[in-house]
Amino acid sequence: MHIGLIGGIGPAATVVYYQRLVARMRELGAPLNLTIAHTPDIQVLIRNNLADRREEQAREYAPLIDRLKAAGCDCAAITSLGGHFCFAETQAISSLPLVSAVEPLDDYFVAQGIRRIGLLGTRVVMRTRLYGQLARTEAVALDGEIETLGQTYQDIAVAGTCTADQRALFLDAGARMVRDLGAEAIVLAGTDLNLAFDGQAPGYPVIDALDVHVAVLADLAAGRTALP
Repeated sequence: MHIGLIGGIGPAATVVYYQRLVARMRELGAPLNLTIAHTPDIQVLIRNNLADRREEQAREYAPLIDRLKAAGCDCAAITSLGGHFCFAETQAISSLPLVSAVEPLDDYFVAQGIRRIGLLGTRVVMRTRLYGQLARTEAVALDGEIETLGQTYQDIAVAGTCTADQRALFLDAGARMVRDLGAEAIVLAGTDLNLAFDGQAPGYPVIDALDVHVAVLADLAAGRTALP
């Protein structure tokens, strides 16, 4: 299956999606047929996300999906969990089937025996507890620090880099959700958070939601599963 990605939200997330898809397809022994359409301005997504302008952002995605369809893609995926805030609205006008990064997470947590997770990501992801899509898993967040954590995450996504101070902020936030809120694992529900956590040993379980999405996309690309 030919996979289409909406990239550029932010660039570092696009790069890691590509790298991990390539690695996973190599493990599966299957070729990767992939096209990426780059969104012209990440700031448009940020403004629409913060103002909850779902229909407007869906209309930003639609031409990119059309471009992926014209390139021969069979499905499309948004390379940003924050960018999923308008998933239903985008799905309604999409010219291709959309593969959600959020929908598979609840099943994944249950399969791992995890009942409570701590969230790091955009403001909206943390406030809505992954858009309210976790039916069998409880999600917690540092509610009093969502603005600070969300702004820091946004800064990392736009810059495509993570400073030592930003890394320390997120590592500490994860530790406190485990210690004080009973989180059994910390979920990187922001696709640029690999910049803060890759190569680190935080002392608690970390699940990168990006990896769960990549596994779903790789199975589709390899023909191991089919679109619903």
